[in-house]
Amino acid sequence: MMPARKPTSLIDRLPPVRGRLSANVTLATTTWFRVGGPAEVMFRPADLDDLGDFLAARPADVKVTVIGVGSNLLVRDGGVPGVVVRLGRGFAEIEAVGDAVIAGAAALDLNVAQVAANAGIAGLEFLCGVPGTVGGALRMNAGAYGCEIKDVIVWAKAMDMNGRRYCLEPARLGLTYRHSAIPEGWIFTLAKLQGRKGDPAAIQNRMQEIQSQRALTQPVRTRTGGSTFANPPGHQAWELIEKAGCRGLKRGGAVVSDKHCNFLINTGAAAAADIEGLGEEVRRRVHEATGVTLEWEIRRIGVPTGPAAREAKKT
Repeated sequence: MMPARKPTSLIDRLPPVRGRLSANVTLATTTWFRVGGPAEVMFRPADLDDLGDFLAARPADVKVTVIGVGSNLLVRDGGVPGVVVRLGRGFAEIEAVGDAVIAGAAALDLNVAQVAANAGIAGLEFLCGVPGTVGGALRMNAGAYGCEIKDVIVWAKAMDMNGRRYCLEPARLGLTYRHSAIPEGWIFTLAKLQGRKGDPAAIQNRMQEIQSQRALTQPVRTRTGGSTFANPPGHQAWELIEKAGCRGLKRGGAVVSDKHCNFLINTGAAAAADIEGLGEEVRRRVHEATGVTLEWEIRRIGVPTGPAAREAKKT
């Protein structure tokens, strides 16, 4: 009798890379919420060619999910099947060129703002108030304090799931409020952001004002994922949440922030299901109280478990 054939693991089916492939990698330590299950496989490409070669050679049935630093991300408790791509230092370079900055998709928004300030480039100060990376900022047209990515983008480079490369001008990006028109699977790799000449001291002062205001009004020193819901047209999400009586609302180890009620907080004992379930309860109460349906701004990925799985099917 022939012995049963051992199932082939996903990592054994993947093409060779120059970067790093790792199986069953925890993502809870990656996201700012500090919750969630593991990545089936994590891929950290060495550079652009490594990423392109991998995507071109991967089996067609293997799902690929891209993450940044996890600042606006909720990973569900069942983890993320397939390959999770996380860009590293090979995609994090930042260069000031004239009155513009060219930055890799893995560059922190705060670092981009600081490089611009050091070079006397004004107009990018708002990025110091945007948690996350350039890639995530492009994906959701991130903005704060009166400015958005669409106001400063010159071009962005991206790669599709077959490894093909594109240079995209603003019209092709289709940037609107917290949204881009680029296909979900494409991976941003580089961007040029336009500023203007400015006084370095004045730029630094503006950045300090932004960071002080953010610390004063937002729960920045907690386990949170940033603004939970996008502002509906004509409304502020936090005002609707306040009106629905959700400030301080709890579910398991998750709570709606008392400081800014468009933030959900992991008090230290939350599961991803607690946070997502609390968010859905807030959405339900806001709709009942105001007739407005809140849309998630936080990106949710992975497989829900238990009661969360049933709730996820409804949304």
